[in-house]
Amino acid sequence: MNAAGLKSRRPFCRIALAAIVLPLLLAACASRPGGDDAVRFVVVRHAEKVADGSRDPALTAAGHDRAMALARRLADTPVVGVYATGFRRTRDTAAPTALGHGVAVTTYDANEPAAAFAARLRRAHRSGTVLVVGHSNTAPDIAAALCGCDVPAMDEEEYTRLMTVHVGRHGGITLLGTTAP
Repeated sequence: MNAAGLKSRRPFCRIALAAIVLPLLLAACASRPGGDDAVRFVVVRHAEKVADGSRDPALTAAGHDRAMALARRLADTPVVGVYATGFRRTRDTAAPTALGHGVAVTTYDANEPAAAFAARLRRAHRSGTVLVVGHSNTAPDIAAALCGCDVPAMDEEEYTRLMTVHVGRHGGITLLGTTAP
């Protein structure tokens, strides 16, 4: 083949190469919605507790049901960490999710400042989903510290709020508030 024949085939080769490479690049991008290195912090208050007047009450039957419903809600999510305070009600709320994902419940101090705890969580987790079970007077502050935004206070009788802080792989932060199971 002469030089003129090779020149006339170059545009065809470029188009064919682009037709092969472009779909592969698009497929690679599409296979990572949100990115594998995004982290989600799911912050909840412990489930319903027995009103026995003690400092460390157990969960009620409804509380155990709510803890199981939370575990079902997170069953298809890559949970990589579960945190609860040293109180039985938070540990019992966290336990079904931890068990379902084969991770231990990590105890944190309920009196640790929310900003310090949030910074520690963000350093420890760069991807996956992290469940944090707190109290009515700590969960909103923890979510606020994680997102750098305002989060309304929680009423003592409120058990249904689920706050998800999504930290994208490029640092973008979103707070999603939903009703927990």
